[in-house]
Amino acid sequence: MKQLVRAFIVLIVVAFVLLFVVSRLNSSQGYTSGNTLTVYNWGDYIDEDLIEQFEKETGIKVIYETFDSNEAMMTKIQQGGTSYDVAVPSEYMIDKMKQENLLVTIDHSKLPNLKYVDTRFMDLPFDPNNKYSIPYFWGTVGIAYNKDMLKGKKITSWNDLWDPDYRNDILLIDGAREVMGMGLNSLHYSLNDTNKSHLLEAKKKLDTLTPNIKAIVGDEIKTLLENEEAPIGVVWSGMASEIIAEKDNIEYVVPKEGSNLWFDNMVIPKTAKNIEGAHAFINFMLDPKVAAKNTEYVGYSTPNKKAMDYLPKEIIRDRRFYPDEELTKKLEVYENFGKKMLAYYNELFLEFKMHRK
Repeated sequence: MKQLVRAFIVLIVVAFVLLFVVSRLNSSQGYTSGNTLTVYNWGDYIDEDLIEQFEKETGIKVIYETFDSNEAMMTKIQQGGTSYDVAVPSEYMIDKMKQENLLVTIDHSKLPNLKYVDTRFMDLPFDPNNKYSIPYFWGTVGIAYNKDMLKGKKITSWNDLWDPDYRNDILLIDGAREVMGMGLNSLHYSLNDTNKSHLLEAKKKLDTLTPNIKAIVGDEIKTLLENEEAPIGVVWSGMASEIIAEKDNIEYVVPKEGSNLWFDNMVIPKTAKNIEGAHAFINFMLDPKVAAKNTEYVGYSTPNKKAMDYLPKEIIRDRRFYPDEELTKKLEVYENFGKKMLAYYNELFLEFKMHRK
């Protein structure tokens, strides 16, 4: 018994020593609770030079981590193992996080640069009055295609993807809302349709697209299109912008039937330990010159109206990424379905992927 007690005491002592060593190491590098900010963002979704600039201007050390899906991000925040101070979820996930009490109310008085955000992107249904979120980037889902590989053929519609000439030519995003939405839009249904007969109809139509699908992939879709391993990809607009920057024979189109209009916003999770620093970081990212620099690096569309003054004209006049009002009216923001309906979407999407095999 005494040996067990001694072993237990030794374990406690070792644990305290390790905690002390880690604390001293963090302090020696400037990482103390008062001047550290942990930011949780999508991969390759910020100009890292701006992180260094923020650190120099504020004295706050940034710990930067990335995620690859809204669901993974939310799970990590729910678990609470890491004290994230700023995160960048999409609109439907913000609504869900609000419902689960995972967000801190944002103090607009601490964001003087908020005045530069275009009012079109404020006070949206997923967060009235922007109580919990601040716009970061926005964009669309559309079709990128290689003009040379298609030998002059143009794509303007979701239904064009069913052309038998495109056998084994199409790459799809590995996302249930995006792919099921494509099927729904091709039938002129809403992206937020919850009518099960419509959803089954969309899934049945997607099954007929199988011969044309080369792969269903994640971020590697960008590399595959750049390397001309496939001529067509259903992608997010910012990804298309990055590809076009490397390959001028790539075109991007938002299909005429309509598509998704998405928003990624900055939030302060309940896990935050540095709320003051979180507000400082959000306000920094809203600075027009900072927003413009970040926009040029990332390639997605900025909601910062004043940042437009610092962006090249060829960017802000490009209607592929800053669509006109007529097309914008056909775009829809994903609604938060709740667990039951989202599970049904995921089930249909999984069946579609299994059908390919």
